[in-house]
Amino acid sequence: MATTVLELCRKTGVSLLELADRSGLDLPKTRAIFVGRWTPNPDERQRIAAALKVTVDDIAWGHDTPIQHIYGHGPS
Repeated sequence: MATTVLELCRKTGVSLLELADRSGLDLPKTRAIFVGRWTPNPDERQRIAAALKVTVDDIAWGHDTPIQHIYGHGPS
């Protein structure tokens, strides 16, 4: 069963900074992936998976954070 990057980091003891360093991604993007605000592209997915020593398919890549409406307040 696939699990989130955050859950994998907790299970393996990998910090956000360590994940950024291992993956070679910049810290802001790694943080967004870490907390589920950014769905990474295929290259970023491979880098994160390799940094965590799992396969790309072992990770749940969807957004965890609700996407807010950017043009006003949404439906009333």
